[in-house]
Amino acid sequence: MIGHIEALPEGAVNNVFFVDDSAVARKKIVEVLERMGIRHRHATNGLEAWTRLSSLASVSNHSGRNLSEEINLILVDAEMPEMDGYVLTRNIKGDPRFQGIPVVMHSSLSSDANRAMACSVGIDAYVPKFDADHLSGTLRPFLNQ
Repeated sequence: MIGHIEALPEGAVNNVFFVDDSAVARKKIVEVLERMGIRHRHATNGLEAWTRLSSLASVSNHSGRNLSEEINLILVDAEMPEMDGYVLTRNIKGDPRFQGIPVVMHSSLSSDANRAMACSVGIDAYVPKFDADHLSGTLRPFLNQ
């Protein structure tokens, strides 16, 4: 159950792309994003996410738009099939088309080693899964308020 989550201010336009292989986690993420008034797109594994993000980046590049106008934040799970969140984050952070777009890791892995590995690939924040208040509180500073 998700408690009270305050919506972002009226007129704030935000788009989050998230990826998680767990249907339960995706449902919880959607609930949080919708309560915050955030538009969203998602993928169900790391490779699908990278393919979709690369495509969005190419379309933005060809239209002369900055990708950050289409995506304000990327939320990634750590453990996923096809490509894990660490490799996905490394790909995102290594691609200049994604410059300035924060990546937040949302994971059930909470050890110091997992956090250190996430930091080593360039994540901007790390948030534990299934804590809706913590998730919304972590996302808020990165979004257009």
